[in-house]
Amino acid sequence: MTDEKPYVLGTHDAEIERLGIQHRVWRARALEGWSRAGFNVGHRIIDVGCGPGYATADLAELVGARGEIVSIDRSERFLEVVRQTAKLRNLPVRTLSIDFSEAGVPPLDADGAWVRWVFAFVPRPQELLRSIHAALKPGGRLVVHEYFDYRTWRLSPRDEHFERFVAAVMKSWRDEGGEPDVGFDLPRWMRELGFDVAWRQFSDMIQPHDRLWQWPRAFIETGLLRMIDLGRITSEEAARVRGAFERVSADPHAHMVIPSVVELIATKRP
Repeated sequence: MTDEKPYVLGTHDAEIERLGIQHRVWRARALEGWSRAGFNVGHRIIDVGCGPGYATADLAELVGARGEIVSIDRSERFLEVVRQTAKLRNLPVRTLSIDFSEAGVPPLDADGAWVRWVFAFVPRPQELLRSIHAALKPGGRLVVHEYFDYRTWRLSPRDEHFERFVAAVMKSWRDEGGEPDVGFDLPRWMRELGFDVAWRQFSDMIQPHDRLWQWPRAFIETGLLRMIDLGRITSEEAARVRGAFERVSADPHAHMVIPSVVELIATKRP
C-alpha cells in the first residue's frame, strides 16, 4: 500500500504472524487483566493500537452483540485484517484510522480501553493518555501492558552480542520518538490526570521448554531482519545474536529473563 505508514517493527506478513504468537502467549494475562477491570457484556471497549486485531477479536467475544469494540490503528494494512476478521466472525467491531503521533483517541463515552505496547512507540505518550482519559466514561477503566525495564532481557549464559542487540533495539525506538521503559512513568501520569491506579509486574525468568519462550524467539527471528533493514546492525552482528540465542535455546540448563512488563488498571474518577 502506497499510503501505509512505517512502523519501527514493520507491518509485513512476518510481523503479523509474530504478533499472533505474541498474543497467544500473553492472552491469558490479558484476559485476567480485562476480568480484573470488569470488562463485560454490552460494554464499549477501545482497542488502542489494535494492530491486526488479535485482542480485538477476544474483546469482541467478551462484550457480545450488545457491545462494541472500537479498534484504532494507523496501519491500514492492519485495519483491513481487523475488518476481514470481524466480517468473517460477525463481531461487533468498528475501526478508526488514527496516527497517534498526530492525534489522540476521540471522545467515545467508552466503558473501557485496552493498550498493549503502544505507549512505548509514540512520541507524546502523555497526550495519548490524556485523550484516552477523555474518551472514557466516569468510572471507565483503562488496562495497559507496557515495559518498565526492557534491559532486563538477558540470556544465561550471558552473551555480549545479545546484550548489544537489546541496547540497539531500545535505541531504535528512542530514535523514532518512543520510550521502551514508558511503563515506569505511566502510573504517575495516570494519577495526575485523575485515575486511580492498581498494578502488578511480570518479570519472568524462563527456560527453553517454557511456553513463554516462543515470544522472544519470534522477535529474534523477525526483529533481527528488521534491524538489518533499518541499518541498525550488520548481517554479521545479526548472525552472532542468532547463534547466541540458538545455543541457549538448545541448552536445558540455560535460562532467560524477558523484558519486564507492568500491568496497569486505571479507573477514571467521577
